[in-house]
Amino acid sequence: MKDFLAADIRNCAVVGHASTGKTLLCDAMLVCAGQIGKVGSIEAGTSVSDHHADEREHQMSVHATLLHAEWLDKKFNLIDCPGAADFVSEPLSALRVADFALVVVNACHGIEPGTDMVYDTARAYDIPRMIAVNLLDKENTTFDYVLEEARSHFGAKVFPMTIPLNPGPGFNRVLDVMRSEVVTYATDGSGSFTEEPATGELAARVKALHKELIEYVAETDDSLMERFFEKETLSEDELREHLHAAIQQRIVVPLFAVAGAANVGVARMMDIIAKYGSSPVDRQKVIAHDSAGAEVAVPLDGADPCLFVFKTLNEQHVGGLSFFRVYSGCVKHGMDLRNVTRQGSERVGQIFMLNGRERAAVDHLNAGDIGAAVKLRDTHTGDTLCGGALNVTLPTVEFPKPNIHGALQVASRSDEEKISQGLHELQEEDPTFVSRYDPELKQTIISGQGEVQLKVAAEEVKRRYNVDISLVEPRVPYRETIRSGAESRYRHKKQSGGAGQFAEVWMRIEPLPRGSGVEFTNSLVGNNVDRVFVASVEKGVRAACEEGVSAGFRVQDVKVDFYDGKQHPVDSKDIAFQIAGKAAFQEAFKNAQPCLLEPIMNIRVTVPESCVGDVMGDLSSRRGRINGVDTEGKFQVVDASVPQAELYRYATHLRSITAGRGRHRETFSHYEEVPYEQESRLLDRAQQLATAG
Repeated sequence: MKDFLAADIRNCAVVGHASTGKTLLCDAMLVCAGQIGKVGSIEAGTSVSDHHADEREHQMSVHATLLHAEWLDKKFNLIDCPGAADFVSEPLSALRVADFALVVVNACHGIEPGTDMVYDTARAYDIPRMIAVNLLDKENTTFDYVLEEARSHFGAKVFPMTIPLNPGPGFNRVLDVMRSEVVTYATDGSGSFTEEPATGELAARVKALHKELIEYVAETDDSLMERFFEKETLSEDELREHLHAAIQQRIVVPLFAVAGAANVGVARMMDIIAKYGSSPVDRQKVIAHDSAGAEVAVPLDGADPCLFVFKTLNEQHVGGLSFFRVYSGCVKHGMDLRNVTRQGSERVGQIFMLNGRERAAVDHLNAGDIGAAVKLRDTHTGDTLCGGALNVTLPTVEFPKPNIHGALQVASRSDEEKISQGLHELQEEDPTFVSRYDPELKQTIISGQGEVQLKVAAEEVKRRYNVDISLVEPRVPYRETIRSGAESRYRHKKQSGGAGQFAEVWMRIEPLPRGSGVEFTNSLVGNNVDRVFVASVEKGVRAACEEGVSAGFRVQDVKVDFYDGKQHPVDSKDIAFQIAGKAAFQEAFKNAQPCLLEPIMNIRVTVPESCVGDVMGDLSSRRGRINGVDTEGKFQVVDASVPQAELYRYATHLRSITAGRGRHRETFSHYEEVPYEQESRLLDRAQQLATAG
């Protein structure tokens, strides 16, 4: 491929709800450009984008895939993104570096939750949008309805550049509004076509649409608007000359009728993108921050290189990759750059243009281009690299916090180090995925955006490192406490020949307010116990609190006072007072009306107004308390307090009852007493485990 400058580059994030046909639409674009011979198959695992093992196994996109093609002397950098909400970090990162979004919509289902999400994200990044209504070769397509729905969601200026003439099985004809032509596509998937002038009713429809488009385009410029009012129209040359500006100013949102798998309508869509789509030149400068935090502009035509790493991928056997966009200067193989984010240095290794797993090595990439380098030593997703005198950081992506959790059950402790390495790699690849070892629960907890993400993560670790792990429900960190005060006097005496052990501890305990932890004091008077043994008693008490007394959960909100005791001049020692302190505490605890506490989470559920009743009812069934309902834009936000034990897989259930439009965020609030019935079950289970152990 020849060397491309910024004006001839089209950086496009292909985004949309799951199952809208994005991957095969990208394949079709590659076929049109001559990069591949035919559109692949999701079922057969032959698409260019979905080449990873987890994607072939689940028959869905998991990773954002970088593709490139040449069309009408323009270089297309396509980033094919997953549509499943579980893998939301991929479209968020892709839209961050794209110059426009191609939002793909299912012609049978219309505007879905994922459509709104990516469209709103593109709007937040202030990049133009185009819409591809795909799968028009399927049964029950509703193009006119989808067009009106798109206008309802995204504004009246969503404009059809092409219109399907025979949607449904056998779809192969579109009306090209710009050219006033009927385009008939071959049925062999090659994307080849014949064209003829629109006549009769079709010509009249094009004329009406032309007038509508001209009115939109006239809004791009005051002098153009004046000419439009004078003549009540614009010439075709004026229309074409200013259509690009209309798209950049979001006055027009082009919409296309396509069928990716059949390769129908794709070539004409690529024509519009090549001629009128966004290029890096449309964003000549990006705002970054210098070392003092002040805003500075990074010019596209700057001499010093500046790049942003938007994705990291670790692949065994073929090596890792760092995906980046060049925002200024030229990045060359072997170049030394500064990682401004981490204050380190990096040498750029081999640079590639990618088509899925296929890599084409290049010597350099110019400003505005997107590519990948052999994984950089200490550079991660979201890092900025600069050269020369440039020393800035580019804006990073704000990713959603994890809202669903699972635990990894390991078959062999010898595999733990490999599993830890695998989880670290997955965290590098997906910033919405988090793993940690919880010493209290004695579990490795993985967290993310959905069940599928956690399942895929566990499978990927198994595949990469050949380890035996399973995904199970995480334990809940219950606590033990007391409702009343109590005292105990415990004597520890051990004689087995030689030096013995002796310690007597007198102790009183009482409850503390919630969240107080464990407070240890001593009120010793006289010389019954040497003060050197106070620390020993406290150590025994702390050990008992860590292990739990009634059910094996940590103790909290208890005040412990070591107020007297006895010692032996020879047999009293540190270990004896530790044992006595622990036993004295356990004895007093059992007599102080012990009870269990459970963690309560604050939860904010954002849903459409029509779903508020269902969500509130569901939260109540989970022993939740509704704290209030607020309005946030076009959504309602339900604030509630819910026991953590009732929130396992809640994200999945919320999607189900809100048709995928609900999302939630949860944070720890406080501990409360467990209801009697739940407490009885927990104590019975603890007794069974103790007996089995």
